[in-house]
Amino acid sequence: MTEPKNYQEISVESLVPFANHPFTLYEGQRFSDMVESVRVNEILVPIIVRLHPAEDGKYEILSGHNRIAAAREVGLETVPAVVHEKMTDDEAMFIVTETNLIQRSFADMKHSERAVVIAVHYEAMKRQGYRTDLLEGLDDETYSPVANKSSMGKLGVQYGLSKDTIARYLRVNKLITPLKERLDNNEIAVRVAVTLSYLRESEQELVEKQLADGKKISIKIANTLRSESEKAELGERSVKRFFESSFYDVKIKPIKLSGKFLSEYFDEKQSPEMIEGVMAEALKQYFASKE
Repeated sequence: MTEPKNYQEISVESLVPFANHPFTLYEGQRFSDMVESVRVNEILVPIIVRLHPAEDGKYEILSGHNRIAAAREVGLETVPAVVHEKMTDDEAMFIVTETNLIQRSFADMKHSERAVVIAVHYEAMKRQGYRTDLLEGLDDETYSPVANKSSMGKLGVQYGLSKDTIARYLRVNKLITPLKERLDNNEIAVRVAVTLSYLRESEQELVEKQLADGKKISIKIANTLRSESEKAELGERSVKRFFESSFYDVKIKPIKLSGKFLSEYFDEKQSPEMIEGVMAEALKQYFASKE
């Protein structure tokens, strides 16, 4: 494998995004600040690219998607880049995740982004001995290779997470993209997401179809779907049946909340349905934080 040619000037027009880039790009004021920085200083830190595996004359961006978006905004024609001429998809994904960790905190990432980072590093640990020269040329003291860590427990120490949480994120990474987005938007709980990850991709797509129609999913429905999927592949009719309202067994006795208690948070203009909706959303966020 050839070594990267450091700091080449390459055409912005020759750059294409990394396939299935898993991280959210800058928006709003954060992106505006980057555009202004590039306008004044151009690109100070070289981006990292590889020769595109399928398109001649093109380079795939591994690190620098936001910088290139800003460069296009201000009309730069060329940018400095570290170019890798030969690189596997696994090595490319490692650079994508590791450089994002250098640029921002793991705690600031969405659930789906954390899942990708953990999955990539976990696979790298299992392989033991992936290349440690991939990020050469980046003068950053915060970079710390994890090649000699070999278990979920040690990976958990690196990210300040329990071994069980690491295992959950590894499962989350097996979800289809629409379900990951629902997890990121707090539309489904972490426990539900983990359980759904055991379904076949085609079954997850059927679940997503129900959610797109406005249905809600509980951990009970998710557990039932998983249990039935282990017996035989689920079809659309079966999945739909588990989402029907009659499937919910009400076992909790209703409780009455005092008017004094409710008046601390609501007024007489809000309907019972609206109050119930607000409380349901608050409880969802509460249990999500516990998970």
